[in-house]
Amino acid sequence: MKAILCSQYCQPDDLVLADVPDPVAEPGQAVIAIKAAALNFFDILMIQGKYQIKPPFPFSPAAEVAGVIESVGAGVTDLKVGDRVVASCGHNGAREKIALPANSIVKIPDNLDFDRAAGIIIIYGTALHALEDRASPKPGETLAVLGAAGGTGLAACELGKLMGLKVIACASSDEKLEFAKAHGAELTLNYSKEDLKEGLRRLTGGKGADIIFDPVGGTYAEAALRSIAWEGRFLVIGFAAGDIPKMPLNLALLKGCDIRGVFWGAWTRVNPEKNRANLEKLVRWTAEGKISSHVDRTFPLAQTAEALKVLAGRKAMGKVILHP
Repeated sequence: MKAILCSQYCQPDDLVLADVPDPVAEPGQAVIAIKAAALNFFDILMIQGKYQIKPPFPFSPAAEVAGVIESVGAGVTDLKVGDRVVASCGHNGAREKIALPANSIVKIPDNLDFDRAAGIIIIYGTALHALEDRASPKPGETLAVLGAAGGTGLAACELGKLMGLKVIACASSDEKLEFAKAHGAELTLNYSKEDLKEGLRRLTGGKGADIIFDPVGGTYAEAALRSIAWEGRFLVIGFAAGDIPKMPLNLALLKGCDIRGVFWGAWTRVNPEKNRANLEKLVRWTAEGKISSHVDRTFPLAQTAEALKVLAGRKAMGKVILHP
Protein backbone atom coordinates (compact mmCIF):
# COMPACT_ATOMS: atom_id res chain seq x y z
CA MET A 1 0.00 0.00 0.00
CA LYS A 2 1.02 3.64 -0.40
CA ALA A 3 2.06 5.75 2.59
CA ILE A 4 3.58 9.17 3.20
CA LEU A 5 6.69 8.59 5.31
CA CYS A 6 8.71 10.77 7.65
CA SER A 7 12.02 8.90 8.13
CA GLN A 8 13.84 11.75 9.90
CA TYR A 9 12.75 15.12 11.26
CA CYS A 10 12.10 17.27 8.25
CA GLN A 11 9.97 19.88 6.47
CA PRO A 12 6.80 18.99 4.52
CA ASP A 13 8.64 18.95 1.17
CA ASP A 14 10.99 16.24 2.50
CA LEU A 15 8.20 13.71 3.11
CA VAL A 16 8.27 10.68 0.79
CA LEU A 17 5.46 8.68 -0.86
CA ALA A 18 6.48 5.03 -0.52
CA ASP A 19 5.21 1.47 -0.62
CA VAL A 20 4.85 -0.27 2.75
CA PRO A 21 3.38 -3.66 3.71
CA ASP A 22 -0.38 -3.87 4.24
CA PRO A 23 -1.36 -4.01 7.93
CA VAL A 24 -2.81 -7.18 9.44
CA ALA A 25 -5.52 -7.14 12.10
CA GLU A 26 -4.14 -8.67 15.30
CA PRO A 27 -6.47 -9.91 18.08
CA GLY A 28 -8.69 -7.03 19.21
CA GLN A 29 -7.88 -4.94 16.13
CA ALA A 30 -9.55 -4.00 12.86
CA VAL A 31 -8.04 -2.79 9.60
CA ILE A 32 -9.57 0.36 8.10
CA ALA A 33 -9.32 1.10 4.38
CA ILE A 34 -8.87 4.85 4.70
CA LYS A 35 -11.11 7.08 2.57
CA ALA A 36 -10.21 10.38 4.27
CA ALA A 37 -7.41 11.41 6.65
CA ALA A 38 -7.54 14.77 8.44
CA LEU A 39 -4.47 16.92 9.03
CA ASN A 40 -3.88 19.22 12.00
CA PHE A 41 -1.36 21.93 12.80
CA PHE A 42 0.50 19.61 15.18
CA ASP A 43 1.33 17.28 12.24
CA ILE A 44 3.81 19.94 11.10
CA LEU A 45 5.38 20.07 14.56
CA MET A 46 5.50 16.27 14.72
CA ILE A 47 7.47 15.83 11.49
CA GLN A 48 9.86 18.59 12.66
CA GLY A 49 10.44 16.93 16.05
CA LYS A 50 8.89 19.89 17.89
CA TYR A 51 5.79 18.11 19.24
CA GLN A 52 5.52 16.49 22.67
CA ILE A 53 4.71 13.13 21.04
CA LYS A 54 7.57 11.69 18.99
CA PRO A 55 6.64 8.50 17.10
CA PRO A 56 9.38 6.07 16.06
CA PHE A 57 10.64 6.45 12.47
CA PRO A 58 9.35 5.95 9.88
CA PHE A 59 5.86 7.28 10.54
CA SER A 60 3.12 9.07 8.63
CA PRO A 61 1.41 12.31 9.67
CA ALA A 62 -2.40 12.58 10.07
CA ALA A 63 -4.00 11.62 13.38
CA GLU A 64 -7.63 10.97 12.41
CA VAL A 65 -9.13 8.77 9.73
CA ALA A 66 -12.48 7.73 8.28
CA GLY A 67 -13.09 4.76 6.05
CA VAL A 68 -14.43 1.23 5.75
CA ILE A 69 -13.57 -1.85 7.82
CA GLU A 70 -11.56 -4.21 5.61
CA SER A 71 -10.84 -6.98 8.13
CA VAL A 72 -11.18 -7.74 11.85
CA GLY A 73 -8.95 -9.68 14.22
CA ALA A 74 -9.83 -12.41 16.68
CA GLY A 75 -12.22 -11.37 19.46
CA VAL A 76 -13.72 -8.40 17.61
CA THR A 77 -17.51 -8.71 17.68
CA ASP A 78 -18.89 -5.16 17.40
CA LEU A 79 -17.36 -4.38 13.98
CA LYS A 80 -17.71 -6.19 10.67
CA VAL A 81 -16.26 -5.92 7.18
CA GLY A 82 -17.93 -3.05 5.31
CA ASP A 83 -18.79 -0.92 8.35
CA ARG A 84 -18.31 2.83 7.81
CA VAL A 85 -16.16 4.13 10.68
CA VAL A 86 -14.03 6.93 12.12
CA ALA A 87 -11.06 6.70 14.49
CA SER A 88 -8.26 8.67 16.09
CA CYS A 89 -4.85 7.13 15.46
CA GLY A 90 -2.34 9.72 16.76
CA HIS A 91 -0.23 9.38 13.60
CA ASN A 92 0.06 7.12 10.51
CA GLY A 93 -3.22 8.29 8.95
CA ALA A 94 -1.57 9.45 5.71
CA ARG A 95 -1.64 6.00 4.14
CA GLU A 96 -4.11 3.69 2.44
CA LYS A 97 -4.83 1.37 5.38
CA ILE A 98 -4.30 1.22 9.13
CA ALA A 99 -4.81 -1.38 11.89
CA LEU A 100 -6.25 0.04 15.13
CA PRO A 101 -7.73 -1.29 18.38
CA ALA A 102 -11.40 -2.04 17.72
CA ASN A 103 -12.44 -0.23 20.91
CA SER A 104 -11.03 3.03 19.50
CA ILE A 105 -13.19 2.85 16.36
CA VAL A 106 -16.67 4.42 16.14
CA LYS A 107 -19.27 3.65 13.48
CA ILE A 108 -20.72 6.51 11.43
CA PRO A 109 -24.16 6.70 9.78
CA ASP A 110 -24.60 6.47 6.01
CA ASN A 111 -25.59 10.15 5.72
CA LEU A 112 -22.24 11.37 7.10
CA ASP A 113 -19.56 11.63 4.39
CA PHE A 114 -16.01 10.46 5.08
CA ASP A 115 -14.38 13.90 4.67
CA ARG A 116 -16.54 15.56 7.34
CA ALA A 117 -16.34 12.50 9.60
CA ALA A 118 -12.53 12.51 9.53
CA GLY A 119 -12.47 16.11 10.71
CA ILE A 120 -14.63 15.59 13.78
CA ILE A 121 -12.40 13.83 16.24
CA ILE A 122 -9.56 16.11 17.28
CA ILE A 123 -10.84 19.65 16.76
CA TYR A 124 -14.37 19.02 18.02
CA GLY A 125 -13.13 16.53 20.62
CA THR A 126 -10.69 19.15 21.91
CA ALA A 127 -13.26 21.96 21.85
CA LEU A 128 -15.96 19.86 23.53
CA HIS A 129 -13.56 18.70 26.25
CA ALA A 130 -12.32 22.27 26.73
CA LEU A 131 -15.76 23.84 27.02
CA GLU A 132 -17.66 21.03 28.74
CA ASP A 133 -15.03 19.54 31.04
CA ARG A 134 -12.57 22.40 31.67
CA ALA A 135 -14.37 25.75 31.27
CA SER A 136 -17.22 25.32 33.82
CA PRO A 137 -19.56 27.22 31.44
CA LYS A 138 -22.80 28.85 32.49
CA PRO A 139 -25.48 29.69 29.88
CA GLY A 140 -25.27 33.30 28.80
CA GLU A 141 -21.56 33.69 29.60
CA THR A 142 -19.24 35.26 27.05
CA LEU A 143 -16.76 33.05 25.17
CA ALA A 144 -13.92 34.74 23.26
CA VAL A 145 -12.34 32.44 20.65
CA LEU A 146 -8.90 33.34 19.26
CA GLY A 147 -8.01 32.00 15.82
CA ALA A 148 -11.74 31.60 15.32
CA ALA A 149 -11.62 30.51 11.66
CA GLY A 150 -9.07 27.74 12.20
CA GLY A 151 -10.14 24.17 12.85
CA THR A 152 -10.30 24.17 16.65
CA GLY A 153 -11.46 27.78 16.81
CA LEU A 154 -14.34 27.13 14.44
CA ALA A 155 -15.35 24.07 16.47
CA ALA A 156 -15.35 26.21 19.64
CA CYS A 157 -17.60 28.80 17.97
CA GLU A 158 -20.13 26.15 16.96
CA LEU A 159 -20.09 24.25 20.24
CA GLY A 160 -20.15 27.47 22.28
CA LYS A 161 -23.35 28.52 20.55
CA LEU A 162 -24.86 25.05 21.12
CA MET A 163 -24.05 25.41 24.84
CA GLY A 164 -25.84 28.76 25.08
CA LEU A 165 -22.71 30.94 25.28
CA LYS A 166 -22.33 34.36 23.66
CA VAL A 167 -19.47 33.79 21.22
CA ILE A 168 -16.96 36.50 20.23
CA ALA A 169 -14.87 35.38 17.25
CA CYS A 170 -11.35 36.88 17.15
CA ALA A 171 -9.27 36.51 13.98
CA SER A 172 -6.82 38.33 11.71
CA SER A 173 -9.04 39.14 8.72
CA ASP A 174 -12.59 40.24 7.97
CA GLU A 175 -13.02 37.22 5.67
CA LYS A 176 -12.19 34.84 8.53
CA LEU A 177 -14.56 36.70 10.87
CA GLU A 178 -17.45 36.49 8.41
CA PHE A 179 -16.79 32.77 8.15
CA ALA A 180 -16.81 32.39 11.96
CA LYS A 181 -20.01 34.43 12.15
CA ALA A 182 -21.67 31.96 9.79
CA HIS A 183 -20.66 29.18 12.22
CA GLY A 184 -21.99 30.39 15.56
CA ALA A 185 -20.19 33.62 16.46
CA GLU A 186 -22.42 36.50 17.57
CA LEU A 187 -19.73 39.21 17.72
CA THR A 188 -16.40 39.61 15.94
CA LEU A 189 -13.03 41.28 16.55
CA ASN A 190 -10.29 41.73 13.94
CA TYR A 191 -7.06 41.77 15.96
CA SER A 192 -5.00 42.90 12.98
CA LYS A 193 -7.00 46.18 13.04
CA GLU A 194 -7.92 46.62 16.71
CA ASP A 195 -6.07 46.00 19.97
CA LEU A 196 -7.30 42.66 21.30
CA LYS A 197 -7.44 43.68 24.96
CA GLU A 198 -9.34 46.92 24.31
CA GLY A 199 -11.58 45.27 21.72
CA LEU A 200 -12.70 42.52 24.09
CA ARG A 201 -13.39 45.08 26.81
CA ARG A 202 -15.43 47.14 24.33
CA LEU A 203 -17.49 44.16 23.17
CA THR A 204 -18.25 43.07 26.73
CA GLY A 205 -19.18 46.52 28.10
CA GLY A 206 -15.95 46.67 30.11
CA LYS A 207 -16.56 43.36 31.92
CA GLY A 208 -14.25 41.17 29.86
CA ALA A 209 -14.83 37.67 28.48
CA ASP A 210 -15.83 34.96 30.97
CA ILE A 211 -14.05 32.24 28.97
CA ILE A 212 -11.09 32.69 26.60
CA PHE A 213 -10.34 29.84 24.20
CA ASP A 214 -6.76 30.25 22.94
CA PRO A 215 -5.26 27.87 20.34
CA VAL A 216 -2.96 30.65 19.05
CA GLY A 217 -0.59 31.68 21.85
CA GLY A 218 2.12 34.19 20.98
CA THR A 219 1.52 37.84 21.84
CA TYR A 220 -2.26 37.49 21.67
CA ALA A 221 -2.42 35.30 24.78
CA GLU A 222 -1.33 37.94 27.30
CA ALA A 223 -3.48 40.62 25.66
CA ALA A 224 -6.52 38.35 25.95
CA LEU A 225 -5.73 37.46 29.56
CA ARG A 226 -5.50 41.16 30.43
CA SER A 227 -9.09 41.57 29.21
CA ILE A 228 -10.58 38.56 31.04
CA ALA A 229 -13.56 38.97 33.37
CA TRP A 230 -13.31 38.57 37.15
CA GLU A 231 -13.18 34.81 37.90
CA GLY A 232 -12.79 34.15 34.17
CA ARG A 233 -11.27 30.96 32.76
CA PHE A 234 -8.40 31.13 30.26
CA LEU A 235 -8.15 27.88 28.28
CA VAL A 236 -4.68 27.02 26.97
CA ILE A 237 -5.35 24.99 23.81
CA GLY A 238 -2.16 25.35 21.75
CA PHE A 239 0.41 27.62 20.13
CA ALA A 240 -0.35 28.02 16.41
CA ALA A 241 1.54 31.34 16.41
CA GLY A 242 4.69 29.39 17.22
CA ASP A 243 5.73 31.15 20.43
CA ILE A 244 4.78 29.81 23.86
CA PRO A 245 3.78 32.89 25.90
CA LYS A 246 5.20 33.55 29.35
CA MET A 247 2.23 34.88 31.30
CA PRO A 248 2.77 37.28 34.22
CA LEU A 249 1.18 35.39 37.10
CA ASN A 250 0.15 38.59 38.83
CA LEU A 251 -2.63 38.79 36.20
CA ALA A 252 -4.20 35.62 37.61
CA LEU A 253 -4.11 37.22 41.06
CA LEU A 254 -5.50 40.60 39.97
CA LYS A 255 -8.29 39.05 37.88
CA GLY A 256 -9.15 36.26 40.32
CA CYS A 257 -9.06 34.08 37.20
CA ASP A 258 -8.00 30.55 36.30
CA ILE A 259 -5.50 29.50 33.63
CA ARG A 260 -6.55 25.99 32.66
CA GLY A 261 -4.60 23.62 30.42
CA VAL A 262 -6.48 21.57 27.83
CA PHE A 263 -4.51 18.48 26.75
CA TRP A 264 -7.17 16.46 24.98
CA GLY A 265 -4.80 13.66 23.94
CA ALA A 266 -3.71 12.87 27.49
CA TRP A 267 -7.28 13.25 28.78
CA THR A 268 -8.53 10.64 26.28
CA ARG A 269 -6.10 8.09 27.69
CA VAL A 270 -7.18 8.79 31.27
CA ASN A 271 -10.91 8.92 30.42
CA PRO A 272 -11.44 6.56 27.44
CA GLU A 273 -15.13 5.92 28.15
CA LYS A 274 -16.03 9.62 28.46
CA ASN A 275 -14.02 10.35 25.31
CA ARG A 276 -15.86 7.65 23.37
CA ALA A 277 -19.19 9.06 24.56
CA ASN A 278 -18.05 12.54 23.44
CA LEU A 279 -17.07 11.20 20.01
CA GLU A 280 -20.37 9.36 19.55
CA LYS A 281 -22.19 12.58 20.48
CA LEU A 282 -20.14 14.59 17.97
CA VAL A 283 -20.79 12.04 15.20
CA ARG A 284 -24.53 12.29 15.93
CA TRP A 285 -24.49 16.11 16.01
CA THR A 286 -22.59 16.26 12.70
CA ALA A 287 -24.98 13.82 11.02
CA GLU A 288 -27.90 15.90 12.34
CA GLY A 289 -26.38 19.12 11.00
CA LYS A 290 -25.93 20.72 14.44
CA ILE A 291 -22.20 21.16 13.75
CA SER A 292 -20.65 21.60 10.32
CA SER A 293 -17.27 19.84 10.43
CA HIS A 294 -16.46 22.18 7.57
CA VAL A 295 -13.86 20.98 5.05
CA ASP A 296 -11.70 23.80 3.66
CA ARG A 297 -10.02 21.74 0.93
CA THR A 298 -8.87 18.23 0.01
CA PHE A 299 -5.64 16.85 -1.46
CA PRO A 300 -4.55 13.48 -2.88
CA LEU A 301 -2.05 11.59 -0.73
CA ALA A 302 0.83 12.51 -3.06
CA GLN A 303 0.23 16.22 -2.28
CA THR A 304 0.52 15.89 1.52
CA ALA A 305 3.34 18.48 1.57
CA GLU A 306 1.11 21.08 -0.13
CA ALA A 307 -1.69 20.27 2.31
CA LEU A 308 0.60 20.78 5.31
CA LYS A 309 1.85 24.10 3.90
CA VAL A 310 -1.74 25.36 3.77
CA LEU A 311 -1.94 24.70 7.51
CA ALA A 312 1.51 26.19 8.16
CA GLY A 313 0.46 29.38 6.37
CA ARG A 314 -2.74 29.55 8.44
CA LYS A 315 -4.71 29.66 5.19
CA ALA A 316 -7.31 27.03 6.09
CA MET A 317 -10.79 27.88 7.33
CA GLY A 318 -11.93 24.51 8.59
CA LYS A 319 -10.28 21.14 7.94
CA VAL A 320 -7.66 20.03 5.42
CA ILE A 321 -8.29 16.46 4.26
CA LEU A 322 -6.15 13.87 2.44
CA HIS A 323 -7.62 11.27 0.08
CA PRO A 324 -5.39 8.15 0.15
